[in-house]
Amino acid sequence: MSYDPQPVASHYINGEHVEDAAGAEIPVIYPASGETIARVHAATPAVVEQALAAADAAKRDWAAMSGTERGRVLRRAADIIRSRNRELSELETLDTGKPLSETLVADATSAADALEYFGGLAGALTGEHVALPGGDFVYTIREPLGVCVGIGAWNYPTQIACWKAAPALACGNTMVFKPSETTPLCALRIAEILTEAGAPPGVFNVVQGMGEVGAALVSDSRVAKVSLTGSVPTGRRVYAMAAEGMKHATMELGGKSPLVIFDDADLDTAVSAAINGNFYSTGQVCSNGTRVFVQAGLVDAFCARVAERMKDAVIGDPMDEATTIGPMVSERQIGIVEGYIAQGKAGGATLVAGGERLDRPGFWITPALFRDVTDDMAIAREEIFGPVMSVMSFDTEEEALARANATEFGLAAGVITRDLARAHRMVAGFEAGSCYINTYNLTPVEAPFGGSKMSGVGRENSRAAIEHYSQMKSVYVALNAPEAPF
Repeated sequence: MSYDPQPVASHYINGEHVEDAAGAEIPVIYPASGETIARVHAATPAVVEQALAAADAAKRDWAAMSGTERGRVLRRAADIIRSRNRELSELETLDTGKPLSETLVADATSAADALEYFGGLAGALTGEHVALPGGDFVYTIREPLGVCVGIGAWNYPTQIACWKAAPALACGNTMVFKPSETTPLCALRIAEILTEAGAPPGVFNVVQGMGEVGAALVSDSRVAKVSLTGSVPTGRRVYAMAAEGMKHATMELGGKSPLVIFDDADLDTAVSAAINGNFYSTGQVCSNGTRVFVQAGLVDAFCARVAERMKDAVIGDPMDEATTIGPMVSERQIGIVEGYIAQGKAGGATLVAGGERLDRPGFWITPALFRDVTDDMAIAREEIFGPVMSVMSFDTEEEALARANATEFGLAAGVITRDLARAHRMVAGFEAGSCYINTYNLTPVEAPFGGSKMSGVGRENSRAAIEHYSQMKSVYVALNAPEAPF
């Protein structure tokens, strides 16, 4: 460990570090060793009130700035993040256990991309002029919503903080962000960097805590918008709470996404996509394509090649850039994964490779490859959020599409084939928000990201996110005298 990950204080409010030791202590556990490397305190009601009051007080002046001025702050923050990528990546690795080979290219860099993209867009957020017969016209004004609450998940703490903060701040909103209690460290650094980049006090605030802190934030009458990244059960609760106050809401939830591989596919393209869609970040990615439908003629070759390439995975010290598989994030999460692997075996699926807990400190498990999986098995129906690939055989395109859509989830879907007409037919038929052809799990900030069905509502990233962090006001301008019936 190259430095002490203990933060200056648990919370960041109104441009300053804030501590209240009366809040419940939250240990920060390094997944690679199981050791406690830092501690923070959950926000007390007084801290929650302080954060909401700061965001509420800051919203008027921040909204009154031009979009160009706000964008300048976001772009400066992006530059600072890029200049400190290694330090921030190391902190992300300590927070999550993800190997440095991933965090150096996929976490702080993605956060910087979001701040840069929305920083560049901020000055272009304008309304429109609508001409009407007779000379009257309507113009529209794009306005911020006000105070936004962001609630993060533990798998991408730096990225998620910025995926929410960047469009919110670009539109002139302020934000109170609550990271997952499992990974509380990285959002504090983002808050510090935004202040350094020129964000006024109160524009972006971070408070720690569990569900009750999130509930206190979501239910507060000063909050206009809630954005959650998390599980479907949590999303149901938060969405219902937001609806009580008629708050705007974006829910980016879980999935059990299909990856359909036809027998004309390039084998290594298919295997690479499946590895990325199942084992990247030790399987802890919401959009993972964990139901891998392989056309019957390719199943044997596909499973053999996946098993062969799994031998090349380097499971080791996450701080070693040669490592490609890190630990699970927590004892709880590895227990869930072990339970599903046991269910897969008991249910009749064939464990081709992996799926073994390693005898070492921390939360280590080898990626698991199952074949002979049927649609009714738990490992094919329920989100595992771990490195478990379930391979299912299919015969026809129509069968594959029907089975791919036979789920309550609809976050992502992918198809691997050399037949591009078929690829486009498949993505047209997928009931999913984010679809891939001949690749999987790439999420550039320029593209909308989000799900359908139980996988959520709304979109993150791209211009689409602007619609979820702003509202339109219409102004009718009469150049003619109004007519009245009497």
